[in-house]
Amino acid sequence: MFDCLLIANRGEIACRIIATAKRLGIRTVAVHSEADRQSRHVRLADEAVLIGPPPARDSYLRIDKIIAAATRSGAQAIHPGYGFLAENAEFARACETAGLNFIGPPAAAIDAMGDKSRAKKLMETAGVPLVPGYHGEEQDPELLLLQAERIGFPLLLKASAGGGGKGMRVVEAADEFPAALAAAKREALSAFGDERMLLERYLRRPRHVEIQVFADTHGNCVHLFERDCSVQRRHQKVIEEAPAPGMREELRQQMAAAAIAAAKAIAYVGAGTIEFLLDEDGSFYFMEMNTRLQVEHPVTELISGQDLVAWQLQVAAGEPLPCRQNELSIAGHAIEVRLYAEDPQRDFLPATGRLEHLRLPAISSNVRVDTGIQQGDTISIHYDPLLAKLIVHAAERRQALQWLRRGLDATEVVGLACNRDFLRRVCDNAEFVAGDIDTGFIERHRDQLLSSQQQPSAEQLALAALYVLLQRHQEAKARAEQTAEPTSPWNDTSGWRLNSDNHHRLLLRDSDQEYVVILHYRPDGYLVELPGSTFTARGELTTDGELLATIDGHRCRARVIQQGLELTLIVSGETRSLHLADPLYGLLDQQAAAGSLSAPMPGKIIAIHIASGARVNVGDPLLTLEAMKMEHTINAPKSGEVSEIYFQVGEMVEEGAQLIAIASEGG
Repeated sequence: MFDCLLIANRGEIACRIIATAKRLGIRTVAVHSEADRQSRHVRLADEAVLIGPPPARDSYLRIDKIIAAATRSGAQAIHPGYGFLAENAEFARACETAGLNFIGPPAAAIDAMGDKSRAKKLMETAGVPLVPGYHGEEQDPELLLLQAERIGFPLLLKASAGGGGKGMRVVEAADEFPAALAAAKREALSAFGDERMLLERYLRRPRHVEIQVFADTHGNCVHLFERDCSVQRRHQKVIEEAPAPGMREELRQQMAAAAIAAAKAIAYVGAGTIEFLLDEDGSFYFMEMNTRLQVEHPVTELISGQDLVAWQLQVAAGEPLPCRQNELSIAGHAIEVRLYAEDPQRDFLPATGRLEHLRLPAISSNVRVDTGIQQGDTISIHYDPLLAKLIVHAAERRQALQWLRRGLDATEVVGLACNRDFLRRVCDNAEFVAGDIDTGFIERHRDQLLSSQQQPSAEQLALAALYVLLQRHQEAKARAEQTAEPTSPWNDTSGWRLNSDNHHRLLLRDSDQEYVVILHYRPDGYLVELPGSTFTARGELTTDGELLATIDGHRCRARVIQQGLELTLIVSGETRSLHLADPLYGLLDQQAAAGSLSAPMPGKIIAIHIASGARVNVGDPLLTLEAMKMEHTINAPKSGEVSEIYFQVGEMVEEGAQLIAIASEGG
């Protein structure tokens, strides 16, 4: 076995590989770009090497820099993870030339499967079933149209050198073919530098079922059963499970035999995945082979009890496979969901931004989380927007779904768009619960899964308002305890008023709608008044910030993350954003144009967060004003340079007093 391993990747897969390497006593070396200096995989590795600026082409795709880093650190082997250089035959050859073990298949096997047309021909020779289609080299548009008419419509156009849904078009009729062909070729040329296309019959409701294979250098080859990856958006997987729901043992054996035949046909070594399309009538067809570890490998690990990364390292070190086929069996059911920084409401477009708040489920025998990010990280445009993978395992699928729902409910992401709520809706879909899935599942249920949020419920508004008051109460209590007279009535936050009902009025905004929430103080909580309804509410904030509330007799748990006046409420599998209209901030927008900030009400300066001459960005904290027994942090309404600070900590200010001046950028 190797003493030192370099991981030529980043994010959750780098962290995943490091975990197994540490368990095996192998020293690990991470490589990273300038953007990833503080990343989790860098912190977990024993050593880290900077290999370039943020763009992947200048760092994670630089073969020369990665080989140099391995040589410099004394690594004996390189694990490519998945993505980047994982299926790059040139990289595999460069490792061999440098005397380094490449944790993957031989370069010739990568070459054989990297070209879809060539791969189809090899599989046909090996007797692996193929979807009726055209995989030839001749690419004349008229010939392709003739081939399309021979195959029949609907038809699928696919880039020969591509993947990930790029260069792919569904063509319903012959008159649509020329335009679809031109568009697919342009996209393929842009993405892969190769415009060659292949044609296949389009299956209306196929399932995407793949077989995990493993081979060693001693002639052994086994399968570790199947995974169903049918739930996809934009032709990319988002939910995977093992075993495939409703899989018959006879069909499993047939698909596994075909997968092993495919691996042997190219003298494969290491971990590989044979991907099939499974038709409604039970027919299955070879789609492609991935010559690497898959993103969804954890579900196979959980049902088989095997560590596939450990298998990879053992095989690359020349050892035989740890198990024979008859020693492998399926135990239970596992489901994986991919938590992405993306906006399902905008066709799953990737999202960027700072992770202001991140909370992932607790790890247990039923719940596994693979991630490479942490709270405070910035998700940039340079890399894949995968945040984490939530994987659950139980004795049967129904129980696994229960754990998945609980795991998603415990997942909290604030600061950027995320697909958590979308995944939670999938878990409640009747067809998904029944295992009735195919590659068109998301599109078929688009209205339910991607529906825009309805108006906030009375309970959601009450929870948000309750949080605001409890938070203010905590802050006031903490300040009172630091004074000379903590029991003074002036430090009381019960809402007592002379000759008046003690209540608090909050204005919450959701998009362009405004909601007035009035909370009347009661000895055991509040009476909440909303237009058209009145009910009781009480609650408490836990030490970790969770809100335990009872709303009109209904006890629930919620999380509210406050950023300035923005509230993010997470409750019952749904994330809701609300804006708190606070009179203290009513003048800020007007002041922004003038470049100065004035006190919106009398108060005391208790903290100044910047210095004169400092450059600030929109939203940066400037100073904290104490007024009405509460602290209010005033943030920069625009970017620029702080030209003057007019008060010091401890000074009292009158309403309208100018506090800070900000000079605009460029003038």
